[in-house]
Amino acid sequence: MNLVTVGGVVLDPGGFLSWIVVGLIAGAIAGRIVQGRGLGCLADIIVGVIGAFVGGFVMSYFVHGTVYGFWGSLLVAVLGATIFLAILRALGGGGRTHDR
Repeated sequence: MNLVTVGGVVLDPGGFLSWIVVGLIAGAIAGRIVQGRGLGCLADIIVGVIGAFVGGFVMSYFVHGTVYGFWGSLLVAVLGATIFLAILRALGGGGRTHDR
């Protein structure tokens, strides 16, 4: 499971562990962008990996046949995870809010 192709965009951060790292970092960054905080380790990984697919799909409209390594996959995953979380938040699934 090293390569993932989404609409002509190839994400290749490395092996399985690299996907976990990309998911964790992308989910944490997207969580901070959208909600001002991370979501927790497991949720960050899940959001980041889903974000990689969403980002790959979005990027396929702009560039075709491009292969992204670790850093490119991370940027695409952050873009996709941010879009994914923004959509979830707009649909009301944005998680708990804290009043201070």
